[in-house]
Amino acid sequence: MGTPNNAQKWFIGLLALALLAITTLLLIDNIDKPVGRAIIGMAGGLIIFWILLGGSLMYRFREEVRGLILGVPGGWKTKFVLFATLLALIEEAVTVTMTNLAPAFGVKTGEAYITASTNYFDVVMFHSVIVFVPLFAATAYLLKRYQFSPFAIFIFFGIIGTVAEALYAGNPGMLAMFPQWVFVYGLMVYLPAYSIPSERGARPVRWWHYIIAIPYVFILALPFVALIALVITGVLDHPNIHFGSIPL
Repeated sequence: MGTPNNAQKWFIGLLALALLAITTLLLIDNIDKPVGRAIIGMAGGLIIFWILLGGSLMYRFREEVRGLILGVPGGWKTKFVLFATLLALIEEAVTVTMTNLAPAFGVKTGEAYITASTNYFDVVMFHSVIVFVPLFAATAYLLKRYQFSPFAIFIFFGIIGTVAEALYAGNPGMLAMFPQWVFVYGLMVYLPAYSIPSERGARPVRWWHYIIAIPYVFILALPFVALIALVITGVLDHPNIHFGSIPL
């Protein structure tokens, strides 16, 4: 059920090498800049704990987790969204921890950061996970209609996350960090996609479905994301970020 083939494993390996190369180059460029060096250190913590450790555990125990999830009562679409949300909450626990470890990286809290706040609940409820949920739901609906593999969903959501990061930061240069974001966001949905029923009435995938998949998810989720953003920023007047400006 969706185990990566050799070509997919090679692609993941190349992404990992690209991530290592980009991180190394950024570290060299920021080695004499305390704030930049701290941010790279925080990103390194995310890579170690979420991508390497978390990703390895997900892959190693994917069959056991799939059996467990399939045995839980309820519709698979609901379980997909809840499981992806749980993984997103875990990922944000890692990033917020890294932000709070700023003094350990040699700078004051708030000088360097990779989240909008040092408060975990503020981050997940007003900045990140709350916006991810409509995207998870739209991805579940995509999987209801089309028989995309878990690997394809991993890549699709990684691209979605990359675009979202670039839009949020207002920096197109963030697109160059695709090797990082594809792992960060793709791992939120890979295991949930692996854990859905094979026989669910979805259509076979044609080549053009790969072209429309990402716009499809964005279009489905956009009204809900826009409403959430309107409530958070317009009604609640909640700040986009709780520090001075985004360092990177």
